Amino acid sequence: MLKVGFSRIDITPPLGTYMQGYFSPRQADGILDPLLASCIAFSDGERTAVVFSLDLIGIGQSVSDEARKIISEMAHISADAVFLACTHTHTGPVMKTVLFPHNPVYNAYCFARLGSAAMAAIDDLRPAKMLSARGCVKNVAFIRRFRMKDGTIRTNPGYLNPNIRTPISTPDEMLQLVRIIREGGEELALINFQVHPDVIGGTKWSADFPGFVRRTFEGAVPGIRCIYFNGAQGDTNHIDVSRDRNGPDTETFPVTGYKHSAYMGRAIAGAALAVYDTAQPLADGKVSFAIDDLIVPANLPKPEDIPRAKHLIELHESGRDAEIPESGMGVTTLVAEAYRMVRLEHAAPDILLRLSSVTAGDLAFAGIPGEPFTDVGRGIKEASPYSFTIPCCVTNGSEGYFPMYSAFAEGGYEARSSRFCPGVAEEIVAGHTRMLRRLHG
Repeated sequence: MLKVGFSRIDITPPLGTYMQGYFSPRQADGILDPLLASCIAFSDGERTAVVFSLDLIGIGQSVSDEARKIISEMAHISADAVFLACTHTHTGPVMKTVLFPHNPVYNAYCFARLGSAAMAAIDDLRPAKMLSARGCVKNVAFIRRFRMKDGTIRTNPGYLNPNIRTPISTPDEMLQLVRIIREGGEELALINFQVHPDVIGGTKWSADFPGFVRRTFEGAVPGIRCIYFNGAQGDTNHIDVSRDRNGPDTETFPVTGYKHSAYMGRAIAGAALAVYDTAQPLADGKVSFAIDDLIVPANLPKPEDIPRAKHLIELHESGRDAEIPESGMGVTTLVAEAYRMVRLEHAAPDILLRLSSVTAGDLAFAGIPGEPFTDVGRGIKEASPYSFTIPCCVTNGSEGYFPMYSAFAEGGYEARSSRFCPGVAEEIVAGHTRMLRRLHG
C-alpha cells in the first residue's frame, strides 16, 4: 500500500546573504515573502523516498551531494532517494561560491532543516491514493529566443522591438496536477508547469510566482497543501515582447515585477483549479528511485579566445559595461560567454551530470541538474513509460543551460554560455528514458 507524508519549513536566509541569478552582486535587504521547503515522502513499506520543492535558484551538484548525504543520514534513507528540486527563483540565495560568496553557516542550517523536514514527512506517512489531470495555461510562458530580421538570434531582444522576425520554438503550456488524498491527513496538490521565475528582481527575498501558486491554490481549496514543481524552463520567461512596457494598461497589468508575479501564480493556480474536479485515478504501486551518471563533453574554449574573454570580464567587473560592444541582453551574453570560457580554460574534456528519478506507482519525477530547454521536458514526458511524468529543472544540481542541438549553431545567451557541447539536451532525454524504463520494469 502506498503511503505519503508531508512537511513544510521556512528556509529564508539572513539578510545580507548574497543573492544569485545575475552577473552583478546583490545582497538581500528585505523579505517580500518567505522562502519555503516542501517535502513529500513516498513509501511502499519497503522503499522510502523524499521529494522536495525548494524556493532556491539552485544547488550545484557537489553541494547537492553534501545536502543529500546529510538528509539521508538524518532520515535513515538512501542518498539516492533524496530528490531536491529547486523552483529556480532569482530572488533566492547563493548556495555555492562562483561569482559571489555563499554563506556556509546558512548552508549548514538549511541542510539540517531539510533533514528535519524529511524526518517529519516520513513520520507523517499515511495511506494514500493518487489522482491526476492535465490542463493548459495560456499567456504566462513565452519563448525568449528570437530570430531577428538580420538573421541573428537574440535572447530577450526587448519589448516591441521592430527587428524581431519570429520566436524560436513554442512554449509548453501544459499544466499537470496530481492530487494525493491521504487517510486522516491533508490532501496534497502537486502542480507542474514550466517558466522562468525571474519576474520580481530586486534585493528582497521572494519565492516569486511559485509562492503565489501555492498561496492561491491553498486559499481556494480548504484543507489542502500545494507543492509547485518547475519544469523545463531554460528558453522561456514571462516577457511578452508584443506588449508596450510603458503602455496605459501596465498600471493595472504590469509587464514585470511583484504584481505580474502574482498574476502568473494566480493564472497557474487557476488552471489547476479548473481541472481539479476532473482528476482521474492514478495507479499506485511500488516506490523506486535512481541516480544515473551521464558523461558529456565540455564546451572548451579555443586558446586564442581567452585573452578577449578575460578583457570582457575585466570591463564588466570594473563597471565598464558601456565599453562592451553590445547593448541590452547582448552585453549579458558576451559576459556570460566570457565567464564560461575562462572557467573552462583548464577544465577536463568531460563533465559529469547526475540524472535523478523518483517514482511511486504510475507517477514519475524526472530531475534534471540544470536548466533544460522546453523540448527536453516535452521529450521526457513523451518517451516516459509512466502515465504521469513530472520533469523538474535544477534538481540535485545546478550546472547551467541545456540547449537543444540546433541552438548551438543558432547562438544566443543560453547556448553561448552553456558549458556543454551540442547534443547535451538530447542525451538528457535519452538518459532519462533509459532510467525510467528500467525503473518501470
